[in-house]
Amino acid sequence: MVKLSIPKERPGGPPPIDESWWTALLAEEEKPAASSTKAAKPSSKNKTARQQRLNWQRASAIYEQDETISLRVSGFNRGGLLVDGEDLQGFVPISHLVDIPGIKSEEERERLLGRYIDCTLVLKVIECDPARGRVVFSERAALSAPGRRTQLLRTLQTGDRLWGLVTNITDFGIFVDLGGLEGLIHVSELSWGRVRHPTDVLELGERIEVYVISVDRERLRVALSLKRLHPNPWEHAEDRYHPGMVVEAVITSLTPFGAFARLEDGLDGLIHISEICRREEGLKPGEILREGESVTVRVIQVDADRQRLGLSLLHEP
Repeated sequence: MVKLSIPKERPGGPPPIDESWWTALLAEEEKPAASSTKAAKPSSKNKTARQQRLNWQRASAIYEQDETISLRVSGFNRGGLLVDGEDLQGFVPISHLVDIPGIKSEEERERLLGRYIDCTLVLKVIECDPARGRVVFSERAALSAPGRRTQLLRTLQTGDRLWGLVTNITDFGIFVDLGGLEGLIHVSELSWGRVRHPTDVLELGERIEVYVISVDRERLRVALSLKRLHPNPWEHAEDRYHPGMVVEAVITSLTPFGAFARLEDGLDGLIHISEICRREEGLKPGEILREGESVTVRVIQVDADRQRLGLSLLHEP
């Protein structure tokens, strides 16, 4: 998977991404499956031997020219496949395999990946990092014509809108295949409203339109947005809502300190627990409200600059 990040924060821009996400992601992908000998990670001695016979010059050339190559699957772990050839070897993340459906259990994951053993895959190199001793391949990227990644990097501009396919969903955001180049929608760019987890917004394999925030051609990183396809509802929130106003809302999530309620798409407010029930009652928000429930609330505070709405629950007489 191509390493991606969003540039440093600027007015109106997204927050910076901790670069440690890539390390964490690869660490998760490289965890061995619990019950497969073929999935076992190679010993340090074997790993060193494999790296010594890896032709880094060839790997770099394939990567730079965006060419395809056929390699045999020699093993797997919970995150994907181990592939090798005469002088190349590397890793194919599970999100970059074409025929892997949504996996519901570790047993199903191991069964599906095990089917690839000794198969030959047509792949593209999407990361070549001699310093870290890692080559990452993609079967999905190989579906695009040679040179497509280079073309996208050359032509993509901030503000462009294009369609892509959701290839991976993580806690910090969603990866989207743009047709030979992968971009990242950080969780903060998924919606103008509050997002508990990216899986609440999109599904694996979903085809979506995205907005290009930035393109780092040197590091092959593309930052994308979903929410910027739509007007920011907070820009005129103070014109539409004011303290004392009574409106209808839908409960979107419950927390120990209260509940979040959506007044309109992208505009969520907090009903603090003190505005749900009296302290002496000793009740929890989940004992009074449920997600998806329509409620009547009174607007207490509107702070558009900080994107905060304070609400109070109105109980039926």
